[in-house]
Amino acid sequence: MHKMGYIKEIKNIVKESFVWENEPMSRHTTFRVGGPADVYVEPDAEELPKLLKYLKADAVPYTVIGNGSNLLVGDGGIRGVVVAIGDRMADISVDEHAVIHGLVNDEPVVYAGAGAMLSKVASAACEHGLSGLEFASGIPGSVGGGVAMNAGAYGGEMKDVVLYVTVISEGEQIQYRCADMDFSYRHSRILGSDDVVVGVCVKLVPGDTEVIRAKMKELNQKRAEKQPINLPSAGSTFKRPEGCFAGKLIEDANLRGYRVGGACVSEKHCGFVVNDKDATAADICRVIEDVQNRVYETSGVRLETEVRMIGEFF
Repeated sequence: MHKMGYIKEIKNIVKESFVWENEPMSRHTTFRVGGPADVYVEPDAEELPKLLKYLKADAVPYTVIGNGSNLLVGDGGIRGVVVAIGDRMADISVDEHAVIHGLVNDEPVVYAGAGAMLSKVASAACEHGLSGLEFASGIPGSVGGGVAMNAGAYGGEMKDVVLYVTVISEGEQIQYRCADMDFSYRHSRILGSDDVVVGVCVKLVPGDTEVIRAKMKELNQKRAEKQPINLPSAGSTFKRPEGCFAGKLIEDANLRGYRVGGACVSEKHCGFVVNDKDATAADICRVIEDVQNRVYETSGVRLETEVRMIGEFF
């Protein structure tokens, strides 16, 4: 279908003020790079299943994103529709008990929409004296993306706290229990599937608010001391290789500060590729590829990216 045709149909489904044409993806990724999306849409929870049903039925190409904190979008942008799960699906609620399809949980739970930021969910849990999400307080991603990639930090991962995940699968809203999510290191069943996360219910334990807050502050201080949080990036660029650390392998390959254009390996932490000065996606992609090749030459280890690369690269 011609672009003008599907835009009209999308505006019949999603409130028009949340539909944008030729939207620069640099505004929606933490790398701050990326060309325009043909159409950028931010649906709410009621609009989302209708939108996905229409896009699939009419074979309109689409890409689902969250906060854009783990994305590298090509300088050529993204053809078709970008479906952004954001503030319109970011409700957070706390309950003392949960009963889900016969699954009874005697511990307190927090339910968060997929567009909620992990840091806000961790803060809400803290305010209610609930412990278990401290590790997520500094992760700059959303719930949906965090669940999809089993985000983790400082010894904790989403799989440790997930009770169930609500998704849209084949046009229907269903729940997956934690055991059904196929969680592993930076992986879940969501990756590589057409399922779209709507929200997640996490199980937590009662704790002292001040102790929880102090732990969150401690972890965030560690993050600030060790990571280049003052520069645009997608967080840790590479997955941790078995038995070693990506940052150490990169440093051993004498690549600290290695630069192409405006992108470079962080001087502060070699596991991060950063947008140091008006980088393009091509600059970042070249740094990543050069690091992978050099590390393989010096160590025999082939680094895999955590960063998801989408769109058109020149």
